[in-house]
Amino acid sequence: MKSIKNLTRMTYETAAFQGWRLAISRKGSSFTKYFSDKVYGDEAKSFAAAEAALAGLKMVLEGARLVDGKHTATTKAKVEKLLKQA
Repeated sequence: MKSIKNLTRMTYETAAFQGWRLAISRKGSSFTKYFSDKVYGDEAKSFAAAEAALAGLKMVLEGARLVDGKHTATTKAKVEKLLKQA
């Protein structure tokens, strides 16, 4: 599978981790989560989980209220909760 914007495939022969990294930055806030092939079963399942989390994350961030051009603490908490549940 090919990497897409905000999702990067992490595959290294010398490292224990193999999976997908979700990384997104919006309005001065950065969010990152790793989706391991071991945890989700295989590459396709970890990709599907990462893609679903990215879609939910974008939905929350696009509809979020801004204060002084930045996301509020409530929005950041919602995103963190969404990433923990993924």
